Amino acid sequence: MSRSPRPGVVVAVDGPSGSGKSSVSRATARALGVAFLDTGAMYRAVTLSAHRAGVDLADPAAVAAHVRGVPLAVGTDPDAPTIALVGADGSETDVTEAIRSSDVTGAVSAVASVPAVRADLLVRQRTLIEAACAAPAPGREPGVVAEGRDITTVVAPDADVRVLLTADEAVRLARRAHQDLGAADAAALAATRSAIVERDAVDSRTTSFRTAADGVVTLDSTHLDFDGTVEALLAVVRQETGQAS
Repeated sequence: MSRSPRPGVVVAVDGPSGSGKSSVSRATARALGVAFLDTGAMYRAVTLSAHRAGVDLADPAAVAAHVRGVPLAVGTDPDAPTIALVGADGSETDVTEAIRSSDVTGAVSAVASVPAVRADLLVRQRTLIEAACAAPAPGREPGVVAEGRDITTVVAPDADVRVLLTADEAVRLARRAHQDLGAADAAALAATRSAIVERDAVDSRTTSFRTAADGVVTLDSTHLDFDGTVEALLAVVRQETGQAS
């Protein structure tokens, strides 16, 4: 896969739910001094907007029409990533916390599975990636760590570094249960299963994120803690960009 001649480094991280994509990618972006883009947050934001507007999420045409008219303000600071809905008057409503609600989590796959929505957000995501490389924020290096579904194959197939971050299902369930519920007992695991296994099953109808495509490095974090996973990803970045010693 040929690389774009843009400045900076683009790291694309894909993987199943609960693999640690967001937290690991944020920490990696912080270590590299570049921007961080959570593409999943964009899908969640337009889902929240559609839900608030009373759009029938079972109607793909209605969903696509609504999403086309939803401007987003996406903050890419890895220390404090934000996302906001932009009103007709230019005002911004921060929804960084609101998009993590159970209602949005349960509905986002229905919105993300609409091809027209994916095409719309694809353009926006590529624009954000290019901006992070061409016009980085003050004090930040050109480049971005972008994570989300199909980021390695569709959104940024020409990224300098493409990684599929994965882990055994049981490990992913336990991690998400600890993160969301503060425990990983039988009840917590059962409550978390639908958010992990079932959502992956739905999303896999639209995008492939279970196996690495050609040129994509698989990073299995099953036996790594958080810091170990971040260091392993940084090692892949060094290797893929020719910086490994």
